[in-house]
Amino acid sequence: MIAALAAACMAIAPRVLAAQDRGAAALGDLVRGLGVNTRVLVIAAHPDDEDTQLITWLARGRQVETAYLSLTRGDGGQNLIGNELGEGLGVIRTEELLAARRVDGGHQYFTRAYDFGFSKTADETFNHWPRAEVLGDVVKVVRSFRPHVIVAVFSGTPRDGHGHHQVSGILAREAYDASADTTRWPVAAFGPTWTVQKFYRNARFSPEQQTLKMNVGEYNALLGRSYAELAGESRSQHKSQGFGQVQRKGVSWDYLRREASRVNEATPAAQEVSLFDGIDTTWARLRAAARTTAERAAVDSLPVAVNAARAALDLAAPAGAVPALARVLRLVKAAREGGACGVVPSGAVVLSAAKDLLSQCTLARADLASALAITERRAAQALALAAGVAIEVTADRELVATTDSVAVGITVFNRGTAPVGVSFAVLMANGMPSVPLGKGFTAVPADSSVRRGVVIPPPAPGSPWFLRSARRGDLYTPPPGDSTLAEDMRLTSQVEVLLEVAGEVVPLSVGPIAYRFADAVKGEQNRPLAGVNAVTLTLENTLQYARANEPLDRTERVTLRSASTSPREVTLTVATPRGVTADSATRSIRLAPTETRDVYVRLRGRLAVGRHEVKVTATDAATGAVYANGYTSIEYDHIRPQRIFRDATLALQAVDVKVPPTLSVAYVQGVGDAVASVLRQLDVPVTLLDPASLGTADLGKFTTVVVGPRAYESSPELAAQNARLMDFARKGGTVIVQYGQYEMVRPGMLPYPITLGRPASRVTIEEAPVTILDPTNKVLTGPNRISQSDFDGWVQERGLYMPSTIGERWTPLLEMHDPNEPENKGALLVAPYGQGTWVYCTLSLFRQLPAGVPGAARIVANLLAAGQKTGTTP
Repeated sequence: MIAALAAACMAIAPRVLAAQDRGAAALGDLVRGLGVNTRVLVIAAHPDDEDTQLITWLARGRQVETAYLSLTRGDGGQNLIGNELGEGLGVIRTEELLAARRVDGGHQYFTRAYDFGFSKTADETFNHWPRAEVLGDVVKVVRSFRPHVIVAVFSGTPRDGHGHHQVSGILAREAYDASADTTRWPVAAFGPTWTVQKFYRNARFSPEQQTLKMNVGEYNALLGRSYAELAGESRSQHKSQGFGQVQRKGVSWDYLRREASRVNEATPAAQEVSLFDGIDTTWARLRAAARTTAERAAVDSLPVAVNAARAALDLAAPAGAVPALARVLRLVKAAREGGACGVVPSGAVVLSAAKDLLSQCTLARADLASALAITERRAAQALALAAGVAIEVTADRELVATTDSVAVGITVFNRGTAPVGVSFAVLMANGMPSVPLGKGFTAVPADSSVRRGVVIPPPAPGSPWFLRSARRGDLYTPPPGDSTLAEDMRLTSQVEVLLEVAGEVVPLSVGPIAYRFADAVKGEQNRPLAGVNAVTLTLENTLQYARANEPLDRTERVTLRSASTSPREVTLTVATPRGVTADSATRSIRLAPTETRDVYVRLRGRLAVGRHEVKVTATDAATGAVYANGYTSIEYDHIRPQRIFRDATLALQAVDVKVPPTLSVAYVQGVGDAVASVLRQLDVPVTLLDPASLGTADLGKFTTVVVGPRAYESSPELAAQNARLMDFARKGGTVIVQYGQYEMVRPGMLPYPITLGRPASRVTIEEAPVTILDPTNKVLTGPNRISQSDFDGWVQERGLYMPSTIGERWTPLLEMHDPNEPENKGALLVAPYGQGTWVYCTLSLFRQLPAGVPGAARIVANLLAAGQKTGTTP
């Protein structure tokens, strides 16, 4: 029964839907899409690389089943909205892609590749990503999604710049060539074979090479917007990358270049008028795959039934189309009675077909299976909308202890004009067995509702699925199961409901289960149900610096959270490294039900050079259960809330670093910037300075002003008040500006000129040799003598947006470059300015300091003291 229910599931998430996903707009597009059986896969390297205009035009405008495969989750990028980097940023950018797909109508896939940072060549990238494994992931996605057309965003040549871009273009073509190769990619491991019919590359940046163009500015009267406007909204979901866009009206062209075709090779590419030229896009293409007379009859009848449904649809009174839509659904079921080719991942959740032997899944049969699955999903969605049915699945709270249960309410609303039947079939949550909810149908009269309550265990706790196992090099390690499942299909919980509409049984999958509440400012909020341990512990920091062999006296905050509905008494234990003690090694704490409490632990002592660990645990007095981890929340208004679970440990990186006692630092934060907190860990007094207050702030009380990375780009107020910083330096202060982009070449940003190449110079090999140009310069000798060892253990990169040419007043202190590239002396520049000192630093300190790189701490201490009369150690 459950397998049968899974045959055509659909998701109606309990959230406020965009206008294009509900009501007449959604119903109209679904019915228009009933006869469309083509699929397109767009492939590129990162979140924000996708051609949202093409995806929107295809998915929303032509109802083509469209997906975007991003090789990575963008973990190695930068963050304009918060301090998350690495895996935390990857979580944000994954969710931003899903938010974009909810706007433009596409589906979302990933490979296992981890974004290790900027790369200049495909060879360098393949040194991080095993070529065969990542290509295997792409082949899996191709065989799973079964596209007729692949569109590569990038050319696969050095012209693409970023090595990841080049690799995405290379692997896209290799997957087109090799997806049918069952010797290299066995069916048992990579899924039933599939042959892609055509291969295109994007030509939006080289329109003179285009062989096909489409007006993505085409207007949709039902939506009241053009597809280019929708694409602008989709693109604007990449907020962490600062990609907000204006939603422009009017004609807007997108361009493609055909590179290969298996169906119309003889036709010159420039003569094509459609992406699908040479492909039979009618149901006649699929008739031969039917195994029985009954199946063929159903396939033959579908075009007529679809046309009848379109003719019957009155968007002002959609109930009139219910019988015709029910007939479409009935024919689809009849056409697939002979079985399909395994799991067909189309739509918002898994569409599971009857399990054929993989060896019996021919190319034609696979094509039919996907076309029927897509049509069944669309017909089911349209039938529910036309009948006026809405389903809500809500929980009584958001976070549930694994030792507790949660009450879930499932409500079916019939807002239509005719009665429907409902059967609450089965409830499923991640990590828990399915819960059957009974049999038989309950009548739901027009303009009424029926509710079923059930008490269930919560989903299993954990980080987003791709973080639940340690990475293997620069590849994520997927959990058991299908790692190529589309990301928009992954639901932590869902309820399967059977509707009976016009005599037809309609299986719907609704999820995730959500806690719904009203925020006084934001209004209705829906937060997915999540399971957590009964008690969690989260340290405010995961890594901090300490000055080696100097007195350490630091207070750390530990956040204890109880998700339990019962009181909990726990014993908190703090294990410290040699040389450090806690003010209370153990303490008893009583937590009220669902209480959150901050506990402060004072650490005192001295640490030898090296990395040390503080570990905190909580032992339940009643059960003896030991809790040793907690979570950090990632919450931004444009994405779904996420949690990253981690052990309750603090790494203390003890560094031999000397800091002048007379320093007083004002810090203007940049983007993705945690440097200020690191300075405090080094016993530097730091005051955060708002750029808007720079014009009136008393800078005279500071020895040094530090400007964070890309701060001029993100803060127009800073640029407007830059003369205050110039005046501060002129009067004897030290100004340190961390890297910026092309805004830094504008007059007035720096006291002396620099230029940046296009693309700007950067050192992406973190082990690249560093030459110290002036070993006697005071910036490199005091208070810490900087040597080659200070560049050991760097992560991801050495420097970025490094000046290509510098004015003669600057003194360059370091030279570094990637292999086979010209030398670059722009990583660290120092210049006198009036009575003070100006430092421009394009070293990637914003990555090295949060990673606890010892040399980065010593370098930054010297920079802070660059304008001091002496670098004498206190």
